Amino acid sequence: MRFDPWSQDFVAHPYGAYEELRRDAPVSWFEPTGQWLISRHADVNSLLRDRRLGRSYLHVATHEEFGRPQEPDFQEPFWRVIRAGMLDVEPPVHTRLRRLVSRAFTPRMVESLRPRVRAIAEGLVEAYVEKGGGDLIAEVAEPLPVTVIAEMLGVPESDRHLLRPWSADICRMYELNPPLESQHIAARAAAEFAAYLADLARVRAVRPGDDLISALAAIDELTEDELVGTCVLLLNAGHEATVNVTGNGWWALFRNPAELERLRADPGLLPTAVEELMRWDTPLQMFERWVLEDIEVHGVRIPRGVEVALLFGSANRDGTVFSDPDRLDVGRTENPHISFGAGIHFCLGAPLARIELIESFGALLARAPKLELVTEPEWKPGYVIRGLESLDLRTG
Repeated sequence: MRFDPWSQDFVAHPYGAYEELRRDAPVSWFEPTGQWLISRHADVNSLLRDRRLGRSYLHVATHEEFGRPQEPDFQEPFWRVIRAGMLDVEPPVHTRLRRLVSRAFTPRMVESLRPRVRAIAEGLVEAYVEKGGGDLIAEVAEPLPVTVIAEMLGVPESDRHLLRPWSADICRMYELNPPLESQHIAARAAAEFAAYLADLARVRAVRPGDDLISALAAIDELTEDELVGTCVLLLNAGHEATVNVTGNGWWALFRNPAELERLRADPGLLPTAVEELMRWDTPLQMFERWVLEDIEVHGVRIPRGVEVALLFGSANRDGTVFSDPDRLDVGRTENPHISFGAGIHFCLGAPLARIELIESFGALLARAPKLELVTEPEWKPGYVIRGLESLDLRTG
C-alpha cells in the first residue's frame, strides 16, 4: 500500500506503507502536499530538536519571501488564535510563553489533580457500567479530559458542552489540504471560542477564582490574544490525543486479547501499557515543520522554504528502535516513543495526559472486567489526528 492520507484503507492500516517508506525511501517527496515525508525514528527525533526547522517561518520571513501564498482573509480568526499560542511560534516568543504558562501549569499542580481525575473517571465509568455499555468514546473517553481541562480553566459547567465541538471544528484545519468548507468551519469556531475566552478572562481579571484562566489573567506579560491562544491550545492538545489514545487503545487491546488478559491480571502494568498503546497506534500520526535553513537527510538536500512531514506513526514502529515493533506488549519497558513530540515543543500536558489515561483505563479494568466489543469500529476520515468514530462495547 502506498502513502495516501485521504484513503480510508490507508487511514485504517497505514503501517505497511510506513514500513516500505522506512526501508526504501526514508526521505520521500510527496507531491500532493508539497512535503518531504520523514519516516525513520532517528530522523524524526533529530529533526524535532533541530533549530534549523520551525513550526512557523514568520519570525524569519514573510509569506512572500518564503514563496507561500498570502492566507485568505476569512482564515484570520483561526491564525490569530493559533499563532498566539506557544505551539505555532518559535523563540524568543515561544520561550517567553512557555515560561509564563509553566508558572501556572507546574508538575506539582498537575499531580495534585490526580484524585479529581480519578473521581471523574470512576464516575463516568460507573454510569457507563450501569447502562451496560455503549459508545466508550462519547460516554467516557471524551467527557473525562474535557471535564478536567474545563475545571482547570474555570469554564462554568453550563458552558462546557461548547468546548468539544469548538475543538473538533478548529482541528479540521490540521488535516492535509483541508477542504474549503472545513477551513470556514475552523475559522468560525476559532472566532467563537476566542470571543468566549476573552470575555471570561476579563471577568476573572476583576473577580479571580482558583483556576487557570484567573492565574493567566494575572500575568501582566501575557497579552489577551496570548491568553486566549494558550487556553485554546490547552483544550485542543489537552484532550484530542487523550480521547484518541483511549479509543485506539481499547480497540488495540481487543485485537490483541492475550495482552488484554495480561493487563486484566496485572493492573500494575498500566503505566507501561499506556505508553505502549500510545506507541502502537499513535493518535497524532504526523507533525509538520518548516525548513528555515537548508538541511540534508540521508544525502537528500531539503531546501529552505519547504515543509517536512514527520511521520510519528511510522517512527513509533521502527524496528531499529523497538524490538518486534508490530507486536503490542503492555509490559514493554524500552519504549522511547515520540507521541508527545520532542525538543522545545514537547507536549507541556504530557504528565496530565498520562494521569488521565492511567485513571481511565484503570477504572474500566476494575469496574468492567468483562468489557467486550459489540461491533468493529470505523476510523474517522482524518489522518493527522487519527481516531475512531465510535467504540461500541458492552460491560457484560
